[in-house]
Amino acid sequence: MPMALVVVRNAPMRLRGFLASCMLEVSPCVYMSPRLSQAVRERVWGVAEQWLPVEDGASAVMVWQDGSLPAGYGVSSLGEPVRELVEAEGLVLSRLRTAPSSDEETS
Repeated sequence: MPMALVVVRNAPMRLRGFLASCMLEVSPCVYMSPRLSQAVRERVWGVAEQWLPVEDGASAVMVWQDGSLPAGYGVSSLGEPVRELVEAEGLVLSRLRTAPSSDEETS
């Protein structure tokens, strides 16, 4: 069972309480578990997907150890700002996904 880390921003209290019930809150809005099974991790992320508001600048990111992936860890993110995960030479990089410019939208 690998370690998992969840960081939330502008999350509702019910989501923060849920995360605190199954993970240790090591700092405000930062939750970790040294041994979180894949099934529990997927359930936690499913709740975050349902409870995280679309508006209000709320966001969440989960990082977990996964030896089957090139970098050795997996990353999932929700909310704003929209992040795009890109693999480059065995590393997973995060970059902001920019909105298309008005010139690109009209062409």
